[in-house]
Amino acid sequence: MHPNPVFRKTEKAQNLAFARDRSFGVLSINADGGPLIAHIPFQLSKDGSYLEAHLVRSNPIARALKEPQKAVIAVSGGDGYISPDWYGADDQVPTWNYVAVHLRGILRLQPDAELGGVLERLSEAMEARLTPKPIWKMDKVSTDALSKMMRQIVPIAMDIDDVDGTWKLAQNKPDAARLGAADALAETGFGAEYGVIAQLMKNPPG
Repeated sequence: MHPNPVFRKTEKAQNLAFARDRSFGVLSINADGGPLIAHIPFQLSKDGSYLEAHLVRSNPIARALKEPQKAVIAVSGGDGYISPDWYGADDQVPTWNYVAVHLRGILRLQPDAELGGVLERLSEAMEARLTPKPIWKMDKVSTDALSKMMRQIVPIAMDIDDVDGTWKLAQNKPDAARLGAADALAETGFGAEYGVIAQLMKNPPG
């Protein structure tokens, strides 16, 4: 997390809402040989106290969960390079604006019997975002194919005890400089992420 407190004023509820909306992050735990990392989709509980997900059974993190482990999931949003020319002021330097939320807690394996529910809740939450498309259901997969797939993955859960967010959106610049940079960023046409950051820069949270 960036140490400048001006980028870290966002309330816990907004950080959780961001993580819930993204539902994808980089999971990491410590291990004897160094950090272990996995990129995973997840489902955050309504109150933000825990999340559930799944891993391939052969994933080193899954193998390390014979006992619960301290873990962090880093959830990233849009990001983009900011040229100093865009501020309309002297003595500026290049930087990178971004949004990131870290969820920390205790990661544990769930019983295999929980796997079906974990998969159903995650797929239904994602499918609901695709309306008016009819929601895909797991019963569309044959019993044999589903059983074979489910033998290869394990359910996991993390009890969340800390939520920390950085929304680095040029809040440390005068309004005119921040808005000018946002307009210039939006005009680059580099992709959706730049557009997301440009909009946030125009009205930063917190």
